[in-house]
Amino acid sequence: MLVAQASALYTLGIRDSIMIAHSFKGAEFGPAQQMHGATYTCDVEFCCPELTPSLNWVIDIGEASNMLSGVLAEYNFKNLNEVFPDENTTTEFMCRRIFDGVARACAGRFCGTIRVKLWESHKAWASYEGAVADYTRDV
Repeated sequence: MLVAQASALYTLGIRDSIMIAHSFKGAEFGPAQQMHGATYTCDVEFCCPELTPSLNWVIDIGEASNMLSGVLAEYNFKNLNEVFPDENTTTEFMCRRIFDGVARACAGRFCGTIRVKLWESHKAWASYEGAVADYTRDV
């Protein structure tokens, strides 16, 4: 007989990418105050302690991929200064925006935790993680 560990989680991960342009406000950002582009790789992990009964999955991988693609389409090939005119669209900030979009898209279809990891290069990334049960955040 298998016994699940209290902290054990199943995880399903998907990946997509977007290309954006933006600049930052504040001397702390140095040369990034100038308009520049970035190609982000976006990893999203869906985590839950139990598989969906009878299906034995965390979430449908095709459905999850479509949700992420739909969320990223809002930002792909966009100048983020125009999408979020009053914000510094740092990698951390964008992680939360992507999380919010995915959480809204899967409300009622997934109950667990979502982790968004946004890679701005092969060396640097930021992430945001949160629960999506009864997700209702308005952004």
